[in-house]
Amino acid sequence: MAVVVVESPAKAKTINKYLGPDFTVLASYGHVRDLPAKDGSVDPEQDFRMEWEVASESKKHVRAIAEALKSDDTLILATDPDREGEAISWHLKEALASSIKKGKTVARVTFNAITKDAVTRAMKEPREVDEALVEAYLARRALDYLVGFTLSPVLWRKLPGAKSAGRVQSVCLRLIVEREMEIEAFRAQEYWTVKAVLVTPRGQEFEAQLTVLGGKKLSKFDIPTAEAAELAVKAVTSRTLTVKAVEAKPATRNPWPPFMTSTLQQEASRKYGMGAKACMSAAQRLYEAGHITYMRTDGIDIAPEAVMAARDEIKRRFGANYVPDSPRMYKNKAKNAQEAHECIRPTDMSAGPEKLRLVEADQKKLYELIWKRTIASQMAAARLERTAVDVGSADGEVMLRANGQVVLFDGFLAVYDEGRDDDGEDEGRLPQVMQGEGVEKRGVSPEQHFTQPPPRYTEATLVKRMEELGIGRPSTYASIIGTIQDREYVRKDKNRLIPEDKGRLVTAFLTNYFRRYVDFDFTADLETQLDDVSAGERDYKEVLARFWRDFSAAIAETADLRIGEVLEKIDEFLGPHLYPARADGSDPRSCPVCGDGRLHLKTARSGGAFIGCGNYPECRYTRPIGGGDEGGMAGVDGKVLGHDPEGQPISLRAGRFGPYVQKGEASEANPKPPRASLPKGWSPESMDLERALQLLNLPRPIGPHPADGVLVEAGIGRFGPYVKHGSVYANVPDVEEVFTIGMNRAVEVLAQKATRGRGTAAPAGPLRVLGEHPDGGEVQVMPGKYGPYVKWAKVNATLPKGMEPEAVTLEEALALIVEKAGKAGGKKAAKPKAAAKPKAAAKPKAAAKPKVAAKPKAAAKPKAAAKPKAAKA
Repeated sequence: MAVVVVESPAKAKTINKYLGPDFTVLASYGHVRDLPAKDGSVDPEQDFRMEWEVASESKKHVRAIAEALKSDDTLILATDPDREGEAISWHLKEALASSIKKGKTVARVTFNAITKDAVTRAMKEPREVDEALVEAYLARRALDYLVGFTLSPVLWRKLPGAKSAGRVQSVCLRLIVEREMEIEAFRAQEYWTVKAVLVTPRGQEFEAQLTVLGGKKLSKFDIPTAEAAELAVKAVTSRTLTVKAVEAKPATRNPWPPFMTSTLQQEASRKYGMGAKACMSAAQRLYEAGHITYMRTDGIDIAPEAVMAARDEIKRRFGANYVPDSPRMYKNKAKNAQEAHECIRPTDMSAGPEKLRLVEADQKKLYELIWKRTIASQMAAARLERTAVDVGSADGEVMLRANGQVVLFDGFLAVYDEGRDDDGEDEGRLPQVMQGEGVEKRGVSPEQHFTQPPPRYTEATLVKRMEELGIGRPSTYASIIGTIQDREYVRKDKNRLIPEDKGRLVTAFLTNYFRRYVDFDFTADLETQLDDVSAGERDYKEVLARFWRDFSAAIAETADLRIGEVLEKIDEFLGPHLYPARADGSDPRSCPVCGDGRLHLKTARSGGAFIGCGNYPECRYTRPIGGGDEGGMAGVDGKVLGHDPEGQPISLRAGRFGPYVQKGEASEANPKPPRASLPKGWSPESMDLERALQLLNLPRPIGPHPADGVLVEAGIGRFGPYVKHGSVYANVPDVEEVFTIGMNRAVEVLAQKATRGRGTAAPAGPLRVLGEHPDGGEVQVMPGKYGPYVKWAKVNATLPKGMEPEAVTLEEALALIVEKAGKAGGKKAAKPKAAAKPKAAAKPKAAAKPKVAAKPKAAAKPKAAAKPKAAKA
């Protein structure tokens, strides 16, 4: 008889099915002991003695195990096969020491998958608890405790409002804060590209980009302005083009290796927007149910029997040509790889997603991802043909290139293709072209671009960066990211991680006073030392002693720091964020109220920090550290998207009539900075610097009209997107076309408008139909020369200033019609009045007598017409 202990009841339930009645399977519900949250739990003066206590909620679980051991002679510790699992087994052994009496035995077993075969095989191969893995855990736990319980009180005393600091969390926070500072310091650079739509002699279209101009190969910024782009367009347009070279090269794409923890988290984030915590929670349940192998691993090798099973399944589903000649072997490239477990894979390769019928959505999506990636990792490579076509002029002045590819054999791509963190486009297939043949130009158009700041981290890209730097381990990524969000140092917005101001303050403090301990290389080296401990190659107390000697000295150096001194340092460090450049060129630190005061970072009595004037109490100007002033970037209601090439802040704001973007700030010299409303269909969440600059740079010059040389422009007006030639406007159907439309298409749109009536515009259709008038007939919102108006029958009523055509209601329109009709008198006054008298309206004869209807209002009298109140009533 034996008692088997695992971490969770779900895992216990699954294992219980595989073991006979001679085993009692119980759950410990995770760790049963931890360090008390108080000073002295780790004592450096006593050779790093650690004081442990059984958590109150764990006592009943320990008692249940102890009770079972009274009648059973063997305790089998079957916790997870990693450092953390080994630690739980050690804690259980220590906590149950009094119950493990003479004659009873303790064994440790591990299995990488909860299947009958894996569990029964593990039971035949018991071992002792691995002391090296336990010591690596003890070292990590002691380090985290010493940093947290020693550094956090320094933060509380010297930086009011700060919550706490952690050994790895603080380094992770630094990554996010520094990325945000890079974004804020970024200055966009404008550049242009020129593309041509070309047609082969067989009538097939393809697109090529200008690569040589004036006989010189173009680099990214060689066409810096619209004027330069237009000259390039003319250079291409004025020349006859022929195919100079066609190059086709075979290529292959090999599959990605199977998942380890970090790559699973990254791909779940890319494909499903699943956070690291949600991903690991779903993976944990799949593992405990026996569907996948252990999910906390940085190994990518696959068990030989799983490789063969995968190859059999590939052959069955796709055919022998999808199975490579020999099995694929993968070698781990992760920095500081730990115990080298197997990859994350299905326990049964033949159990496709369609077989499991999982109910929970996250588990279903994650299992499908794992199964596809594992199967694909053992499939044949994809075979491609990559083609490059160079088209140029006879004089060599211009050259354009088109790139394309075609998949000759899909191989692993039949199952799986990895997601990407960028928005790059796949190359399309090119038509058949031959060297020396001519091509027709169907359109040549310039395209404006702006360099983009580095993107904010997502959980996926942050995990990837931490892995590259060797910071953290598979079991810690999710908890690290969760901790900095729980402490409100970072917020998650549209899957992007954005530092809060308190997060910036903590990073600034640690970077200035404890720089070594938020250094990437130092943290990675410490992880390497912990891995050496787990391999039995280093003594864990030596690691602790070396760390504590220098760390305690750094803590002691901060003892005499004054809060004012700390704030001064942080004020200087965060200067570019707290005091951004002003549009008028004035000192960003000058007080916007008194003028001669200097702004400083200050602390509030209740904790926290703010910006205040140095002339206090004479001047009481203050603002939050996250908000701007009238000379700042965006004010408290704006979001800075970046800066234009001149250094002006570009901000997204909420206005009375909807969201808009603005360049610069209002000032005496510039009371009305450039603004542009977001077009219909553009959400504020989708706005970035490039799209904002595109809007602010409208109207966009397309070029001189081929008929008369007058400039043709594209823009967005009151009634939507348009192209303009002189005084002639023509609508285009799609907003996006404003930014891409070339001369050929613009001329076509303008010509279509001209055919609707020479010299006259086509009859304007209604912008909106609001509904039926009580007297019959539609009430419409119409576009007009002097602005939008509502129309019913022969009554036209201009919309008042500030009333947007998109927002006007039927009731408001009826009120405007009544008012307009009342002022006009005669028949126009009669119809709205008749609507209030159903009986009269029902008699055709009465309806035909406008004079009778007009009498109650006396609409014909000038004085009555001058009474708007009566008309409204």
